Amino acid sequence: MQTEKYRGYTLWGHSILQQDDMLQSERFAGSGTIMRDSKVVEVSGVLGSFDSDEEAELAGLSWCRAWVDSHG
Repeated sequence: MQTEKYRGYTLWGHSILQQDDMLQSERFAGSGTIMRDSKVVEVSGVLGSFDSDEEAELAGLSWCRAWVDSHG
Protein backbone atom coordinates (compact mmCIF):
# COMPACT_ATOMS: atom_id res chain seq x y z
CA MET A 1 0.00 0.00 0.00
CA GLN A 2 1.25 3.47 -0.86
CA THR A 3 0.01 6.73 0.57
CA GLU A 4 0.49 10.42 -0.16
CA LYS A 5 -0.89 13.79 0.90
CA TYR A 6 -2.53 15.76 -1.91
CA ARG A 7 -4.43 19.07 -1.73
CA GLY A 8 -5.62 18.46 1.84
CA TYR A 9 -6.52 14.80 1.31
CA THR A 10 -4.76 11.56 2.21
CA LEU A 11 -4.62 9.19 -0.75
CA TRP A 12 -4.12 5.44 -0.58
CA GLY A 13 -3.15 3.18 -3.47
CA HIS A 14 -3.98 -0.46 -2.81
CA SER A 15 -2.82 -3.70 -4.38
CA ILE A 16 -4.45 -7.10 -3.93
CA LEU A 17 -2.87 -10.29 -5.22
CA GLN A 18 -5.14 -12.10 -7.69
CA GLN A 19 -3.93 -15.58 -8.47
CA ASP A 20 -6.57 -18.15 -9.33
CA ASP A 21 -4.14 -20.75 -10.61
CA MET A 22 -0.70 -21.51 -9.18
CA LEU A 23 0.59 -22.03 -12.74
CA GLN A 24 -0.32 -18.48 -13.82
CA SER A 25 1.90 -15.50 -13.20
CA GLU A 26 0.90 -13.18 -10.38
CA ARG A 27 -1.54 -10.37 -11.15
CA PHE A 28 -2.59 -7.55 -8.85
CA ALA A 29 -5.88 -5.65 -8.58
CA GLY A 30 -5.48 -1.92 -8.00
CA SER A 31 -7.78 0.46 -6.17
CA GLY A 32 -7.73 3.83 -4.43
CA THR A 33 -9.12 5.36 -1.25
CA ILE A 34 -9.44 9.08 -0.51
CA MET A 35 -9.59 10.32 3.07
CA ARG A 36 -9.90 13.72 4.71
CA ASP A 37 -9.68 14.32 8.46
CA SER A 38 -9.64 10.55 9.17
CA LYS A 39 -12.90 10.02 7.23
CA VAL A 40 -13.29 8.08 4.00
CA VAL A 41 -14.41 10.44 1.23
CA GLU A 42 -14.42 8.11 -1.79
CA VAL A 43 -13.32 4.59 -2.79
CA SER A 44 -12.62 3.56 -6.36
CA GLY A 45 -13.46 -0.11 -6.49
CA VAL A 46 -11.21 -2.31 -8.64
CA LEU A 47 -9.44 -0.24 -11.31
CA GLY A 48 -7.98 -3.14 -13.24
CA SER A 49 -5.48 -5.96 -13.15
CA PHE A 50 -1.76 -5.17 -13.20
CA ASP A 51 1.51 -7.06 -13.61
CA SER A 52 3.07 -5.77 -10.40
CA ASP A 53 2.12 -4.71 -6.91
CA GLU A 54 3.61 -1.26 -7.52
CA GLU A 55 1.72 -0.70 -10.80
CA ALA A 56 -1.56 -1.49 -9.04
CA GLU A 57 -0.79 0.91 -6.18
CA LEU A 58 0.25 3.69 -8.56
CA ALA A 59 -2.97 3.26 -10.54
CA GLY A 60 -4.89 3.71 -7.29
CA LEU A 61 -3.00 6.88 -6.42
CA SER A 62 -3.48 8.24 -9.93
CA TRP A 63 -7.24 7.65 -9.71
CA CYS A 64 -7.31 9.42 -6.34
CA ARG A 65 -5.48 12.50 -7.66
CA ALA A 66 -7.83 12.69 -10.66
CA TRP A 67 -10.87 12.45 -8.36
CA VAL A 68 -9.56 15.25 -6.12
CA ASP A 69 -8.75 17.43 -9.12
CA SER A 70 -12.25 16.99 -10.55
CA HIS A 71 -14.00 17.65 -7.22
CA GLY A 72 -11.87 20.51 -5.94
